[in-house]
Amino acid sequence: MKDTEIARHRRHDRIRKRVAGTSERPRVSIYRSLKNIYVQIIDDSSGHTLVSASTLSKDRTTINKSNIKMASEVGRIAAESALQKGIKSVVFDRSGYKYHGCIKALAEAMREKGLDF
Repeated sequence: MKDTEIARHRRHDRIRKRVAGTSERPRVSIYRSLKNIYVQIIDDSSGHTLVSASTLSKDRTTINKSNIKMASEVGRIAAESALQKGIKSVVFDRSGYKYHGCIKALAEAMREKGLDF
């Protein structure tokens, strides 16, 4: 593994010590690869994924592969799915990534759609 990836895993472990999802406030977990971004809304108390979305989802409307635009669209899709399942409040887990660029765009799109975190 590269040093940056090892550092991200360490940051992620530190974050996960404090951040946990419950049935009232599930955890929003993000994974970002070089080409795609993935979002899961997880209930850690039962260990189930409640909602998932990614750039590979069939729900996408834009074809543009611009990272920030796609991240905001994935956030919109995840938030709409969560609201349909009755989830209004979540805990944000950035998974050790810096809060800028794609991660920030995804979080802001989820907030615009009505999720509270």
